[in-house]
Parts: sequence; C-alpha cells; structure tokens
Amino acid sequence: MRQADFHSDGWCLDDGEALHAEAPDTFWIPPREDRERLGPGDLVKLIFRIAVDDSASPVAVERMWVIVRERAEGGYLGLLDNDPFALAENDELWSGVEIPFEPRHVIDIDPADEASEARAKAPPARRWR
Repeated sequence: MRQADFHSDGWCLDDGEALHAEAPDTFWIPPREDRERLGPGDLVKLIFRIAVDDSASPVAVERMWVIVRERAEGGYLGLLDNDPFALAENDELWSGVEIPFEPRHVIDIDPADEASEARAKAPPARRWR
C-alpha cells in the first residue's frame, strides 16, 4: 500500500520509531508488538507533516488521532479523527478521510470503545487512493 508522500500529497507521516531511536529517554512510543496488534476502533496518534501556504514556515507538524479501520498490505487503514489546525477545511486532510499508516508511525494507542468501533465501520469521507 502506498504511503502518503509530502511532495505528491501535501502531507506525510513521521516515523515514530526513528524519533524514538533519536531520543529514547524523552520520546516514548508503545511497544512494537502493541503497534502490530491494532484492531478496528483502536485509536492511534500519528505525527503529520503538512504543507501550508506560508513562505516563512511552509511545513506544519501536528499530532493527530486516527481510528483504525482495518489491516492493509504492510500496515493499516484508518480514519482521521481530528481536523488539522494548520489548514482550512478541505477534502484532502480532514476528519473522516482514510489514512494509510504502518506500525512505525504509531506514537500512542488508545483502546477501542463502542463509539470508535462503530466509527471504524462507517464509510470514509474520502478513500485513500
């Protein structure tokens, strides 16, 4: 499954494992086995790098929650559960759009509940291409 590319898609995900390796004492991430056992409705926090229209600071970095929908080739598909602060409402990166990600991107996990499990079953506002 193709991951988002900053230049093609206007956003991408940071590698949480790489950030943890750079600062293991201050940048905690869940154990790998937990990040590989995610199920529908689990919420995961990911770090998004987003292109913005600001010549002084053209990249915004935001931590946002994604609801796991399903396992996919090499990772997962989820639904964005936040609206980015750095962007006005749009069709590309907004709450409800489908997001591809891998275990290496996950920096936090919140277990599923009834509401998140129901949301995981709902169709996305926009499918990942």
